[in-house]
This record gives sequence, structure tokens and C-alpha cells, in this order.
Amino acid sequence: MCGIVGCTGSEPVRDILISGLKRLEYRGYDSAGIAVQQPGSEKLTVVHRVGKVAGLESEVANQEILGTCGIGHTRWATHGRPSTANAHPHTSCAGDIAVVHNGIIENFAELREELIGRGHTFTSETDTEVLAHLIEEAYEGAPDGTGAAEATHDLLRAVRRAVRRVVGAYGIAVVCAQEPGVIVTTRKDSPIVVGRGETASYVASDIIALIDATRDVVVLEDGESAKLTPEGITYYNEAGAEIEPHVTHVDWDLDIAEKGGYPDFMLKEIHEQPRVVRDTLAGRMVGGELAIDELGLTYEELNLVDRVYVIACGTSYHAGLIAKNLIERWARIPTEVEAASEFRYRDPIITTSTLVVAVSQSGETADTLAAIRDARIKGAKVFGITNVIGSPVARESDGVIYTKANKEIAVASTKSFIGQVVSLTLLALSLAQAKGRLTTGQVRMLFSELGDTAEQIQWILDTQGPAIDEAAEAMKDAPSALFVGRGIASAICYEGALKLKEISYLHAEAYAAGEMKHGPIALIDPGFPVITVATQSPVYDKTVSNLKECEARGAKIIAVATEGDEDIKKIADHVIYVPRVRDCFTPITATVPLQLLARSVALLRGCDVDQPRNLAKSVTVE
Repeated sequence: MCGIVGCTGSEPVRDILISGLKRLEYRGYDSAGIAVQQPGSEKLTVVHRVGKVAGLESEVANQEILGTCGIGHTRWATHGRPSTANAHPHTSCAGDIAVVHNGIIENFAELREELIGRGHTFTSETDTEVLAHLIEEAYEGAPDGTGAAEATHDLLRAVRRAVRRVVGAYGIAVVCAQEPGVIVTTRKDSPIVVGRGETASYVASDIIALIDATRDVVVLEDGESAKLTPEGITYYNEAGAEIEPHVTHVDWDLDIAEKGGYPDFMLKEIHEQPRVVRDTLAGRMVGGELAIDELGLTYEELNLVDRVYVIACGTSYHAGLIAKNLIERWARIPTEVEAASEFRYRDPIITTSTLVVAVSQSGETADTLAAIRDARIKGAKVFGITNVIGSPVARESDGVIYTKANKEIAVASTKSFIGQVVSLTLLALSLAQAKGRLTTGQVRMLFSELGDTAEQIQWILDTQGPAIDEAAEAMKDAPSALFVGRGIASAICYEGALKLKEISYLHAEAYAAGEMKHGPIALIDPGFPVITVATQSPVYDKTVSNLKECEARGAKIIAVATEGDEDIKKIADHVIYVPRVRDCFTPITATVPLQLLARSVALLRGCDVDQPRNLAKSVTVE
């Protein structure tokens, strides 16, 4: 959640910060701001603006901001409404220390009360502002509630002392007018990456903000800190001792943050899905055998697995529902899918033969990380599915499959979801082979058909646009919609409903089609849109029967159906076709038209499909 960027070098940083914030805007766009050390000034130049980064860019365009060291932030609101006062960076009473922060400080109310009692004045409703005042006290030597009153006049030491009082998650970057050219950063449960360019040092909350400057980055671990200067970067462990960091090389394409001729990132990323399938499968079949070396478990260890938990949130949760179907179908292992936010607050049955699969696009979802840690304490093996190299989920799992989706910018996940489904399918095949439930020949056949879905997605993209747009026009003014399917199609419907409400703000719900008569059918009146995945499957006839119940009550039916199915036109008002595939691979193909349908409805309703209101790409708070 939120985006941090910082730079210290020999050139003015104003435009560097703005450029970095634009690339991070998918993480939050309620407000934005920068703080820059101005030459010869005892205070910092701080500029805030409510709304997107473009507004901040206009605000600073005509200002004389010549400093070569500064930090910036784009915010997704947690504590305090979006406002100029609540926008980061936040400053100390004297205005000489500024902080940008991702995460949540759980004891901020207690700290704020203490600080006010010691004479500090607060100007925002945020939890972050307490950090600026705590650092100020440590820097100047004012009593901080712990009995300490010795001035450090050392920003690194002040920051390290201040965060000891904090309970919660934080990734922060700090500047001080008294220390020209210095940025200090540290983290706990919120990502921070640091990199060195040819002439400057950089810090950010996401690698994407640094890829123009450097491809070699350091991902800080919890408790670690770094001191950035124009000359270089020094790293420290939690005890304050200097360390040699692990450097990660990033090989993303430079154009991943550009629209590449598409009108929006969402459409670009939907069209990248055939490549995602191919890239995620590349190198996974070697000599006729599945090759997932990074799994971290041998086939002998996989054979001992007797229970699987898939933990995830949002779109990733729906990928987990698909994984449950495949793992139980092929490997015959009982599998549960749980919202990560709930998993840690109950007492799940976990043993050393339990496999916990953590699915997270960003690899930094706070609820998922907390669930991973609880599972490992209880003895489970943990396997991660993520899109981000070096992310917390990747580092804290025993093994990981990267979905090879490259960076996803649009807030509503599309290509990452397809990458997750493909990766989870590979995991299900591996478990089935380890258990002896599928032969090597069967695995090879299924792998080949899985690879064919790349071309099948392309066919949908090339041919079904007009049918999708017609269906969107028919439902754009509806107050609500229902998605229905049976079997594995019900999981696809959950994802379709989420996409629609995420970006079009049209209320939508999804149900297993057989559940319609147990309540939801009461909502249907003439013209009410019912969207269904009714592809050829063992439950096709059952789905059609449920649709007839909706048709009898005047529903407007939009069907995703198998190419060549003419009978579906007898009950559906609009039909979107997908190629014929094995039922287990339907989620990969049938999801694509639902993504495009949601986008088309959102555009007809005048919505921003890349940056829907109230949402952010990465959820790093509980």
C-alpha cells in the first residue's frame, strides 16, 4: 500500500521524485507529496497535493526546487481521510525532519498522546506523523518517554532509536535538513528496496521505481537499515552493525510501466496473458518430466503431504478455489482455501505433513505474510506463488513459483491471476505425480494442453470483442448483476463478479448456479443481468436448467459458452464464445472474456479502469 521513492545525488531531484511516484501510483493515489533539502536552508521544502501525482506535478512545476536530495510518497489512506494535511511527507515540529511511511503503526494513539503531552504539535490525523516527532526527539535529545535524553545529532541513530518504540508495520525513508545529502531508510513487514545508480543513490517501496536507474537492487530484511548519500550506500543489521547486503538483479523489460499503445494498462495486461502462460510454463517440462526445482520439496516429501491449505486474498483467493478443484481431482489430497485474513485468527489443523500454499500477486500482502509465519511455527511446509522476485512471500517460503507476469500496473489483477492459475496447475500436477495418481504420460498430455491455452486466449482476444461490447452495453445501467456457474465454473464466476465491482462500481455477486433457487433468485426481475460460464463440462446440462429458471423470471442472460454451442442461444440474450478445452483448463480461457466484459462496462459507466476508487494494488496492512 502506498508508494515511497527517494534519491540523493548531484542533480536536482524534483523531477526524479515525480517520475518515480508516477510509476508507483498504482499503489495509492489519494494524495501525494515530496520533501526536498534546499541548498542553504535550515528547513525542508515540502509540497503536498490531494489526488493523483499529476496534480502534484503541476503544483511543483513552477516552483524553484533545486535540491539534490529528497523523498516522495503517493498515498492510499488508512489513518485519516485523503487531504492535504494527511498527505505525506510528514514533518517534525521544527520542519527540519521529514518522513514517508508505508504500513500501520498500531500504537500510534498512545504515542501521539505522549508526544502531545511533551509539547509536540500535530497537524494531521495520520499514524505516520508520530514517527517524525519521535525521530525529532531522538535527534535533538528531548526526553522520549523512555528516560533517554541524549542528543544523537545523527539521523541514522535517531531513526533506529525511534522505531524501537513503534508497534506495527513500517517501511520508511527520512531526510533531515541538518544532514545534507543523507536519506535513512528502514523496514519491518513493509517492503523497501535500495539501489545505486551511476551518480546517485535511490530508495523505493517497489523495484519498478528504480529500473531506469539500476537493475541491481537490495531488498532490505526486517530490522535492517541503510544510509544513502550521493557517494554510496551503507547497510546495517538490526543491531546496528555494518553488513554486506545481498544484491538482486532485475531483468524486467523497460517498457513494462508503459502502455505500449493501449488506451489503458488493464487492456495491455489482458493482451499480455498469452505470453504469461508461455513464460510461466517455459522450462517446466524437461526430458518429458515436470521440472519445478524451486519447489523446495522432493517427490518423496510431496508424497507425504496429507492436507493442503491455500491461503490468499481477493483475486488470489479465487485462484486458490481453482487449485482446490485440481489438487483434489488429480492428487486426491484434501484441500482447503482460506482467506488469509481469517486463517491466522483461528486454530487450523496443521502438522508436519501439511502443505500451506501462499498466493500473492505482490508477495507482500500483510495478511498472507502473517498466515505464512503462523503456519511455519506450527511445522508446515510453505510454498509461495507470487509475481515479485525477492518479495517477502518468496523469501519466507520453503519454495516458490514465480508467475512470470512481469509488473502488473492496473489495480485490478488480470495477467497475474492467469499466471497464478497456471502455476497452481503445475503444483497440482506435481502433487498428483508424486502421489502416483497420474502417470508420466498423463502429466505430459495435460501439460501440453495447458500450453495450448496461450493460443486459445489469443483467439478470444482476436474474435470476441464485438460480442463482449454488445453484452456490456446491455447491462451498463443495471443496479446489480449475478454471476452463476457450476463446478469449476463457479470459481471463475467469483472472479468475474469481483472484476466487475472493482472497476465499474456495479454491484455484483457470484453463486454456484444450484444455489440460485435457495435465495438469490428472489432478486431477479425483468432485465436483471445474469452472467454465466456455461462451457461444455460434466455439469453443462445442470447449468442450463438453472439458467432456464432465471430466463422464466425475465433475466437478461449473458453466457460464456464453448465455440460451436448453438443451443445456448435459445436461452441466452448474448453469447461470448471460448475455444473447446478440457474442463480443468476452463478457468484460464473463460476468465478472459469476463475481464474484458468488466472493463467494457466500466468504460461505458465513465470509470477509471486502471485506478478504481478506494483500492490500491498492494495491500500491506491488515
